[in-house]
Amino acid sequence: MSEIEVQLKKGVLGLCVLALLSRGNSYAYEIASRMAHAVDMGEGTIYPLMRRMQKDGLVATYLEESPSGPPRKYYSITDEGRARLAEQTAEWRGFTAAVDGLIDGEGAQAPAASEQEGESSHDAS
Repeated sequence: MSEIEVQLKKGVLGLCVLALLSRGNSYAYEIASRMAHAVDMGEGTIYPLMRRMQKDGLVATYLEESPSGPPRKYYSITDEGRARLAEQTAEWRGFTAAVDGLIDGEGAQAPAASEQEGESSHDAS
């Protein structure tokens, strides 16, 4: 896995978890399985992330009986989590659109060197 892929994954894991929980409550193992399938995230990453998100008030928890063992801790998105999801989704879409524009050659062009020099000489007066 490339360094850029590792860093991108680290940066969007919370966004992905909030997006999953916005569609329905879930328990950590199920979230980890879905994330592993979608973005090749290791299972061990989800538990510290879920604790941090709970501490930050983005998710709430409750226990539910499991037919195959002890009760499971389920996570649900809070109103604060929904607000954060909306903010991060807008940021992600703006960022990816800008990167796509640069990759495709449609991004903003930097001013020519002569334009930059002209601006700096005006600033000095």
